[in-house]
Amino acid sequence: MPFTRRMLKAMGIEDDKIEQIIDAHTEVTEALKADRDKYKEDAEKLPAVQGELDKLKEKDAKKDPYEDKYNELKKEYDDYKAGQTAKETKAAKEKAYKSLLEDIGVSDKRIGAILRVTDLDGFELDAEGKIVDYDNLSETAKSDWADFIVTKRAEGAKTQNPPKGEDGSASTGRAAQLAKEYHENLYGKAKE
Repeated sequence: MPFTRRMLKAMGIEDDKIEQIIDAHTEVTEALKADRDKYKEDAEKLPAVQGELDKLKEKDAKKDPYEDKYNELKKEYDDYKAGQTAKETKAAKEKAYKSLLEDIGVSDKRIGAILRVTDLDGFELDAEGKIVDYDNLSETAKSDWADFIVTKRAEGAKTQNPPKGEDGSASTGRAAQLAKEYHENLYGKAKE
C-alpha cells in the first residue's frame, strides 16, 4: 500500500506535519533508488568479472607449481656458471700475460704488481690459451714496463778472496799446482 497524503490525513495528522513526513519519505526513497541503481550496475558487471576470474583460475590450474622454483634455480645456476667461467677466463689471461712479462724480462718481484694494475679484459686468448697479437702486445709491454725490465749480465768469479787449498795456500787451481811442482823440481821439496 502506497504512502500518501490522504492516508496520513485519515490518521488524523496535521497538514504541516504531513508535508514534513512526505519530504523525509521522499529523501529516503530517492537515496534508496540511487543505491538500487548502483547495485544494478555492479550486478551487470559481475558476469564479466566472474568470467575473467574463471579464466585466471584455469590458467593457474594449468601452470606447473614448480615452474617458478625451477626458473629461479636455473637463473641462480646460470649466474654461478657465468661467474665461474669469468674466473677461469681471468686466470687464463693472467697466466698468459705473466708469461709474456717473463719473456720480455720483467723482474719477478714486479710481475704481481703489474698484473694487479693491468686491465686484462682488453686481451683476447686463442684456442691454445696464448694472447692474440702477442708481438704487438709484447712491444707495448716493453715500453710500458721498461723500468721493471731486468738486464742480465754475466759476471766472472770474484777473485778478492780466492779459496784456500788443502795445504793452506791461497789457491788450489791448476796454475798454482803447476807452479808448486816447478818450484819443487828446481829447488827440491820445501821443508815443512
